[in-house]
Amino acid sequence: MSIQNKPQMVEAVMFFGERGICKEMLFPEFEAVLDGVVNIPEFADQQMRAAYLLINPRLMVRAAVFFYLDFDEKGGADSGWNIPLRHLADRAGRGPDLGAGPIRLACRSQCPVSWHQMHLWDPSLAPGQNDLVILRDAAKRNNLGLLVEDDTPQVVAPERLQMAPEDKWYAPDAAKESADKLAEQLDQEHRLKTAQLIKQQRLRIASLGQQHEEELAKLRLAAEEQRKQLQAEIQRLHQGLRQQEELNANLKAQLEAQADSIQKTREEMTEQMRAMERHGRTESDILRSQFDQELKVRVAAAVAEYKEQLAIRDVELAYRSEQQAQLQKDVERLQQERDRFASEGGDHILERLAKLGVVFVVYHPGAGHLTIPLQDIARYQDNPMAYAATKCFVSETQYREWLAHYQQPTCDASLPSGERCAMPIDRVDTPSRFVSGESNCCTRHKASARLRTVS
Repeated sequence: MSIQNKPQMVEAVMFFGERGICKEMLFPEFEAVLDGVVNIPEFADQQMRAAYLLINPRLMVRAAVFFYLDFDEKGGADSGWNIPLRHLADRAGRGPDLGAGPIRLACRSQCPVSWHQMHLWDPSLAPGQNDLVILRDAAKRNNLGLLVEDDTPQVVAPERLQMAPEDKWYAPDAAKESADKLAEQLDQEHRLKTAQLIKQQRLRIASLGQQHEEELAKLRLAAEEQRKQLQAEIQRLHQGLRQQEELNANLKAQLEAQADSIQKTREEMTEQMRAMERHGRTESDILRSQFDQELKVRVAAAVAEYKEQLAIRDVELAYRSEQQAQLQKDVERLQQERDRFASEGGDHILERLAKLGVVFVVYHPGAGHLTIPLQDIARYQDNPMAYAATKCFVSETQYREWLAHYQQPTCDASLPSGERCAMPIDRVDTPSRFVSGESNCCTRHKASARLRTVS
């Protein structure tokens, strides 16, 4: 193999679909996609999950960065996307062993640069759907056509073999030393594998916790939306009921008005009948009979019509009352389910996880990774800073001052102009060694402080 074709560490990008990896490309091709030179129509108007990989000449993954990338309706990459993938890969923490030792892993729950965390995602570590295993197998398939390093062991020619003298065949001390070294190496490998397994389990716990929070938020949102819909339906039914009541009142008013009209007509007819009585008894009897008959027919027709309308309204009101009662039961049931979902979250889930042997680990500068017992979860939630300060054996005030100095190691002293000195100073890595007024001041302001103290 010539020098030009010697295998080297290769940068690659792989995109995840619903059934695993759906597209692979070398990093120069990925840069062409970011520059808008090449579009990917099958990714149009989607947010894709992708992984940036460093692959060694033996086709083994050495680093992985899991990130999101948005595409427009034409399949072009987001022009504002700007994540330093190689920088994140170089500064990432240790991850699982994929065949060539622990990889460097950067994802949402393990991001070396905090402001890029929102653009990363956590890989699934579930058995049968482990994203890291999928990447390892894809690199082994070598669909990218990478140059592979020949790792076949060198064969030594027989004539070059040399036999040691017979008196050198036995070396008990050397054998014992070799055995000790081998045992120490095996112990070290076992410790590394154990640490990697613990780290992988912590990553999976963080991923499961985030998935649970997202599912719980979705259930709460769905319950809230359904409650609003039911409230709107109840309000609409109440409005319909008020309209029916107003309509019934109007019908009753019309019936009373018609009854008054009939009464007036009857009075007029009675007056006419009395007038006719004066002209003749026979004619009066005929008119009376006709009047009574007509009056009965008109009253019976009016009463039947309004009774029918009232019966129809009563049936509608009964139906709406039944619907309202059913909707009220649905609202109460959904409220109970929402309360049950809320009660199952938080402490109940933490207790179940603790019984399964899960431990809760957080990271604070100065204190490192802290394992929080279940009984301390509430105290930690109330004041994480005070909890971390207790673990560093300092007060909360001193820990907060040290954290400000640790995040920005510059002089806090004020100049005569009133501005902050801001001179870069050495960072104090341990909270207990931090002294306010000394550790956070430059040499000049330390000396002036001592002079003021002496005077």
